[in-house]
Amino acid sequence: MSAFTDAELAYLSSAGLGRMATVGPDGQPHVVPVTFAFNADEDAIDVGGIDFGNSKKWRDARRNPKVTFLVDESWGKGAKAIEVRGTAEAHETGGDRIHPRFPNFTSQFVRIRPRRIVSWGVEPAGEGTFSVNARDV
Repeated sequence: MSAFTDAELAYLSSAGLGRMATVGPDGQPHVVPVTFAFNADEDAIDVGGIDFGNSKKWRDARRNPKVTFLVDESWGKGAKAIEVRGTAEAHETGGDRIHPRFPNFTSQFVRIRPRRIVSWGVEPAGEGTFSVNARDV
């Protein structure tokens, strides 16, 4: 059983870009857009990309594994988002398999293990209501 609801999994699967926040050596937060894939076998989020092993994200996550991952969108009067607070595991190999259609991804990648999930606007809600789902996992 996944830590994510069916609606959250569908939303994650429909997104092509997320944002990953890390903490730098100076204690300052740093957030940038990242390519990701939901890893159903691990019930985790895998983040990688072009030259990822040389990125600030890679160095920060290895130094301090506390990270936040966000997928969001906003349009008109609605908004949808999933925030995943978790622990990053740095992997030296396998990142080139996250998105097989991108052969230039490097083998280094980060796997985010969820500790807290907060989603809003993702779950079905009644007329005039807005869904928020927050929980520790």
